Amino acid sequence: MAAPFSRPAVLVIKLALLGLLGLVVVGSVLAHWRTEGRHVPLEPVEQPIQFSHKHHVADDGIDCRYCHSTVEKSGFANIPATSVCLSCHSQLFLDSPKLAPLHESARSGKPIEWVRVHDLPDFVYFPHDIHVSKGVACIECHGQVDQMPLTWRTASLEMQWCLHCHRNAPQHIRPLSQVLSMAPQKPLSPEEVRQLDRLYHLRSQDALTNCSTCHR
Repeated sequence: MAAPFSRPAVLVIKLALLGLLGLVVVGSVLAHWRTEGRHVPLEPVEQPIQFSHKHHVADDGIDCRYCHSTVEKSGFANIPATSVCLSCHSQLFLDSPKLAPLHESARSGKPIEWVRVHDLPDFVYFPHDIHVSKGVACIECHGQVDQMPLTWRTASLEMQWCLHCHRNAPQHIRPLSQVLSMAPQKPLSPEEVRQLDRLYHLRSQDALTNCSTCHR
């Protein structure tokens, strides 16, 4: 009985399968690279101006919302414009070489190219305002920014990290009065968790972990 495929045909089939396997491997590597954060957790990110949150927040007591004014009312957490920085630095430290990029930005009208530290892939739907209004504290995702001379990521921002919170949402919320606090808070009692769950009308675990919640 003759073989169903000739030797050249078998060779072609094997090469095609190897090529397909190679494409799958390369695709998996590229997908992992694309979904990773741009920066390594706990590694300070270089910026055009070496901005210290520790100095501005912990030492000077500036409210987060003075610079990041949209965190409570927009899905996008804004990076402050040059004019916001100049509301102080048009008077303070005018001759500091470190602030030369700021004054050049004001002169030229070209925005400072800040490097976003917490940067999610484009295919992730993340509304910043909803998380804040549901009692997710700044420190939950950003860590103790008030203690960072240079800002770094404290969380991986990978999907499993997000799902860990979405699977246990009531354990990751605070009263709205504590959302902006950088101080670690004592764990809430079961009754306090139930009260906040009812107050915020948190969605069910099934809804929060549904693919369409974060990928639209």
